[in-house]
Amino acid sequence: MLRLFNRYEIKYLMDAGLVDELRAELERRLDRDRHCPDEGYAIWSAYYDTRHLRFYWEKIEGLRFRRKLRIRHYGDRFSAAGDTPVFVEIKQRVNRVTQKRRVRVPYLDALRLCDGREMIAHEPSQRAFLEEVLDLVCRLDLRATAMTGYTRHAYLGRDADTGLRVTFDRRVRGRDRDFGFGADAQNRFIVPPHKAIMEVKANERVPYWLTDLTAKRNLQVVRVSKYCQSIEAHGLAPRSVFHVPDHDLSEA
Repeated sequence: MLRLFNRYEIKYLMDAGLVDELRAELERRLDRDRHCPDEGYAIWSAYYDTRHLRFYWEKIEGLRFRRKLRIRHYGDRFSAAGDTPVFVEIKQRVNRVTQKRRVRVPYLDALRLCDGREMIAHEPSQRAFLEEVLDLVCRLDLRATAMTGYTRHAYLGRDADTGLRVTFDRRVRGRDRDFGFGADAQNRFIVPPHKAIMEVKANERVPYWLTDLTAKRNLQVVRVSKYCQSIEAHGLAPRSVFHVPDHDLSEA
């Protein structure tokens, strides 16, 4: 089914050594995502953009309305076969609100849609979204441009904090070629391996106890984008003022 997420997003860059400490505090107030094991889970995303990186520059320039297209796989990337469920997603920003729309389809269908530029079998409720994806791909001549991958721990709000979601992403890697999830390709760190990204997503407001928790540790809000990090780390665009410097170039 077509799924819609509509949230405010705040991101923090922190030392990876703080993650377990913060997770222990959060577990007193939040529930762990039922899909998240103790060791976390992997997320891999193939991002699509124009030859001139239109979506990248819209993010860097901070346009009030911007969007990006990606295919996302949860789990070991080498497990992604043609019939593996993946998500085709459009993530867009409208003023301060982040919206994400997506459909779950077999990986082969996702590639037929985004690379082959042909409509795939779908439910009636999915048609408008799939037509929008197909229009973007064809009209803007989109192609796979960058890949990102990382390990995530996720937590969900309960009671008064329903709608709150907090995630920690570590070992943030990427590549600029061989965009098949299962490709025998080299990845490199695009965020220093001793750093982690904490994301807070809320439907309306971030609870005071959480803002106090981040303030006590002097965590700074950042405009980091994993997609933009991958683009810049691989030299596809000059490093912007938002780039997290000194990434480790070793194989990940």
